Amino acid sequence: MYALRHNSDHVSVRITGVDLKKEVAGKFWVESFYQVPPPEDESYVRAINRICRRESIEVVIPQTTRETAKLSKTYEDVDAKVIVSNASAIERANDKYALVMLCEEIGIPAPKSRLVKSANELQSAARELGYPQNPVVVKPPVSFGSRGFRVLREESSWDTQRFLSQKPNATEISLEELSSILTRDEKANFPELMLSEFLPGDEYSVDAFVGKKVFIAIPRLRKEIVNGISFRTGLEYRKDIMENSTKLAQALGLRFAFGFQFKLDSEGIPKILECNPRVQGTMAASIFSGINVIWLAVREVLGLPVEKLPRPLKKSEFYRYWGGLAVTGKKAVEI
Repeated sequence: MYALRHNSDHVSVRITGVDLKKEVAGKFWVESFYQVPPPEDESYVRAINRICRRESIEVVIPQTTRETAKLSKTYEDVDAKVIVSNASAIERANDKYALVMLCEEIGIPAPKSRLVKSANELQSAARELGYPQNPVVVKPPVSFGSRGFRVLREESSWDTQRFLSQKPNATEISLEELSSILTRDEKANFPELMLSEFLPGDEYSVDAFVGKKVFIAIPRLRKEIVNGISFRTGLEYRKDIMENSTKLAQALGLRFAFGFQFKLDSEGIPKILECNPRVQGTMAASIFSGINVIWLAVREVLGLPVEKLPRPLKKSEFYRYWGGLAVTGKKAVEI
């Protein structure tokens, strides 16, 4: 919303918001608000179209993986322009294991990874990747947020000092514990999982834009991360990450505004973590570096020329903090 309202063309915009829930904070920050069914519901697109017609919507901006997956297949049925890549690009981008395999194919550094479909394969792959001497990352190849993400560590990695100084971390689990959880229900099928080498270095988000004439990739160093969300991030010009983002976006066939995440290995080499083929949660941070990729996507989807970008990018940092809304009747006050 900040990116739309603080656009470089100084155009006044009217924003309509939607959510699965009726009572959400965002409804107080938009001009109109509607509750909609889940994207998987057969009535979802019809609901979006009713809103588009009622509110004279010109552009739809999906912000979740589920919305993006749905609208990538149905955007031609929507009564507005949709900022989304085609279905094949979205499907490949959302599959973390397919993304790693693509990176290996086109020569972009990627973490050593294995795809497992049984408890025996889980045990074998974890040990191939260095467990228990080294931690190993496990996650579903297709997931939403951090669901299913764990770091495999031996229980002995905890000591008294760490126990007393660190808050509980729900992401850490031993291989034995994970195996027990996944095999406890004999009636349930073993889930397909991706195991990867643990990358110990700094993590980067990339805010990217692809248009007919322009491509931009803005790396942000994620200096503080809480539950997968950047709470402190800043522009860091890294040519290797920018070049790899360009190459990977072209291979995937992505358009408009989207993002990548990279993490440094023990030798300082950035390796791909995942792609977010949609507007990212902290993407507005790049506005203060001189590029509003969300607004560029709006211009592109409306057929307005995006031919050049300001240079050089400005050094900037973004801090996130907890806030709240106090609501009395229809009046909301941010506190």
